Amino acid sequence: MSLVVNETLSLSNLQTPQVRANPYPFYAQLRSQDPVHWDEELGFWVLTRYADIVAVYQDSRFSRAQGLRRGYERLPEAEQVIAEPVYHSFSKTMFYSDPPYHTRLRGLVNSAFTPTAVEQMRPYVQQTVDNLLDAVQTDGKMDVIHDFAYPLPIMVIAQMLGLPVEDRVHFKKWSDDLFAILGSVPHASDLMERAARSLHELTSYITKLSDARRQHSLNDLLTALVEAVEGGEHLTQEELVANVIILLSAGHETTSNLVGNGLLALLQHPDQMQKLREQPKLIASAIEEMMRYDNPVQISYRSAAADVELGGKLIRKGQLVNSILGAGNRDPEHYAEPDRFDITREEGRHLGLGLGIHFCLGAPLLRLEAQIAFSTLLRRFPQLYLATESLEWQEHPIFRGVKSLPVVFSN
Repeated sequence: MSLVVNETLSLSNLQTPQVRANPYPFYAQLRSQDPVHWDEELGFWVLTRYADIVAVYQDSRFSRAQGLRRGYERLPEAEQVIAEPVYHSFSKTMFYSDPPYHTRLRGLVNSAFTPTAVEQMRPYVQQTVDNLLDAVQTDGKMDVIHDFAYPLPIMVIAQMLGLPVEDRVHFKKWSDDLFAILGSVPHASDLMERAARSLHELTSYITKLSDARRQHSLNDLLTALVEAVEGGEHLTQEELVANVIILLSAGHETTSNLVGNGLLALLQHPDQMQKLREQPKLIASAIEEMMRYDNPVQISYRSAAADVELGGKLIRKGQLVNSILGAGNRDPEHYAEPDRFDITREEGRHLGLGLGIHFCLGAPLLRLEAQIAFSTLLRRFPQLYLATESLEWQEHPIFRGVKSLPVVFSN
């Protein structure tokens, strides 16, 4: 792999189409030249080595809650007024909290979002995958993102929560608007207003449904969250709404991009696709390699709660630290031939789902959906090809995925 030499090592490079299309040479340049890098242009630290990222994940001196707060404080004052309700809501989630508050929230949500509850979704996930593929089968082509990867996870989590089918069309817009403002790289200011509107609409919607569950319980995840008890405590209404929003939005974005990025990797590596067709039992390791190779979540950020020395650099209290998960997942110090896509790879845990107390709560559901999606897709369409040489990637700095993935196939 040849390095693309950038005049600046700033993460602002992620705003250019060339780097967005393939950020990994830029990550490699950062990792080799300055792995613990102070981004002068954007005013935060950037980590690109696997070991450094793991160290930050496991060090309580790096705070998710303060990272969220610092991200908010970096906004222009006029945008802070608009964005304050959104950031306040995020602060009530497992996603952006620290112990002991995180411990309480995680315990309450864990008691509802159980492995048994996830496994019970298997027949529905399979039926949904089949229905989505049935809808395009006679066409001989589809846009994997629009026709398959986007609708699948939102249908699954909405079913699991017990949300009405007719309302699910709204979830993608709400999700896109809220997550568009996350991250510590600048965004367009109009995104803040859209996020605030969507938060208000989603809050009203979930509040109405949860009030109904308190009157009449159903056998669904929303009821389980309403009734969850840990150490004699329940989720407050504000916490319930915030964490349902995270379950709806974060899981949707991650699973959609995993299906898109993973299928693209298979299409670009036909030997690996053929291997998976011939050895379907490799599906579990194939999914893990997809997340390592082209992870749907590229960046995780925290704030230093104290002065910390890392990699010979002094990170000052209050400074933001961006861990580039996509760079850590291709660190040659941790992986042999890290730029090679190999569905049989066995080199320990990748960074795609987090580590420690912030390991992805929805990982079992994500894996279930992805394994069924890919197994069914490859079984039903033995001849599957990419239908374009030109792909457009999302602009969001944290989430990585193509906007469209047209394919052709024969049955």
